[in-house]
Amino acid sequence: MNKFDLINAMAAEAQMSKADAKKALDAFITSVTNAMKSGEKISLVGFGTFSVGERAARTGINPSTKATITIPAKKVVKFKPGAELSGAVE
Repeated sequence: MNKFDLINAMAAEAQMSKADAKKALDAFITSVTNAMKSGEKISLVGFGTFSVGERAARTGINPSTKATITIPAKKVVKFKPGAELSGAVE
């Protein structure tokens, strides 16, 4: 499912126009992105939790030259599905 399909599904489920569904989805994405940028954790009960984690610096190998390189530390987005979502997928 891509963004277009999700907008159509949201519009049908909520009985709203596709334009309103697009606005709602865009607002959700913007809000989650801004919260993640500031390091906040977002918990949606039954759906899951978005959080920011730290990945430590590590060494790797450049596959083309076989040279050892240092991969810098960075922040990564994590998602832990909630019980309701996990149960629905089984």
